[in-house]
Amino acid sequence: MRRITVAALVVFLADQVTKFVVLNRLSLPDIGVIEVLPPWVKFTMAWNRGVNFGLFAGESDITRWILIVLSLAISLWLLIWARKLGSATGQIFAGLIVGGALGNVVDRLAYGAVADFLNLTCCGFANPYAFNIADIAIFGGAFGLVLVSNKLDKNG
Repeated sequence: MRRITVAALVVFLADQVTKFVVLNRLSLPDIGVIEVLPPWVKFTMAWNRGVNFGLFAGESDITRWILIVLSLAISLWLLIWARKLGSATGQIFAGLIVGGALGNVVDRLAYGAVADFLNLTCCGFANPYAFNIADIAIFGGAFGLVLVSNKLDKNG
């Protein structure tokens, strides 16, 4: 349980600290865009009321609360499931997902939407989407669980 908790806490704190800095210290909501490493990295303010890429976005409060409850339910299920894993790696990947999900839940509670700000561009492709540390952790944790799933099936 310690591995899950530490991974979740590290992700949660990194996510919330970076959001605090871009929202309150850099005033990104007022500025809109900050070129960090042109042309590859910029901070672009986006309020995501849905899930990845704005899917299931809705302006109604019911959508917000459904996504909060769903995130909390999945996080609780992952905590229970990952406790039984014999795989330290699997527990860390589960912790990444939980920490990211909880970071985005805090945004939905505090702001009504998830604060996305990272925008990466490469090789002539202008990426229209922004994301945050929580999104990276959720994607990385899910991808990691898929990679180790064969080992988990055999061991735990």
